[in-house]
Order: sequence, then structure tokens, then C-alpha cells
Amino acid sequence: MAVILRILVWRSIAVLALILGIIGLLLPIMPTVPFLLVAAWAGGKGWPVLEEKLLSHPKYGPQIIAWRQHGVVRRRPKVIASVMMCGSATGLSLSPAPMLVKLTVIGIMLTVATWLWLRPETEPAADNPNV
Repeated sequence: MAVILRILVWRSIAVLALILGIIGLLLPIMPTVPFLLVAAWAGGKGWPVLEEKLLSHPKYGPQIIAWRQHGVVRRRPKVIASVMMCGSATGLSLSPAPMLVKLTVIGIMLTVATWLWLRPETEPAADNPNV
């Protein structure tokens, strides 16, 4: 029974992340790939068929594999995420939220943006036959 429950939990996480990723395809304010990364990760724990489908997807599969193998985040997603965080920080700073909330949330976004921009944008040359 515990095994079934564990599989259901992993599958639920995978389905939720997949749904959020699909919403991200339709809404420009929602990311897609981070949710697909979570879906593939959770799928690998409880739904190998879903994980394989995500890894073999022609558009998103290579991005998931690059992330898993080398922590690669392409430049375009970095730019999009940064622009979205700047917009959110601007909106938050103009809101009536308490100053502590503003500083905390903007600090978290700045930390995430810094971490994101420190991620490599391409695979190492030995693993990248196009170089």
C-alpha cells in the first residue's frame, strides 16, 4: 500500500507540474520549462513513461537533458525570467505592501536572478558536437 501511495504522490506532482507547464505555453507570464523539469523529475520517481515522453520531446527534451546533465539554462529563458522579475519587482515596489515584504520578495528575486545568470548557457565543448 505504501508503494502505491508513493507512486500516486509522484504522479500527482508530475501531473500538476505538467499542467502548469501547459498553462505556461498559453500564458506569456508563466514559464514552461521549469515546470517541465519538475514533471520529468517527479515522473522519473513514479511515472517513467511520462519522463521518457518529456525527455524525447523534440523541443523541450534537449533543454531538460541539458539541465540534468550540466545545469544549462539557455540565454532566452534567462532574459525572459529576468524581465518578468523586474516587472514584478517594479509592481511590488509601487504597491501598498509593507516595506519588509517588498524588500524580502525583491531580495529573493534578485538572488534567483543572480543564481540563474550564473548557470551555464551551453553544454561543455566535449559534450557538444556542434562546437
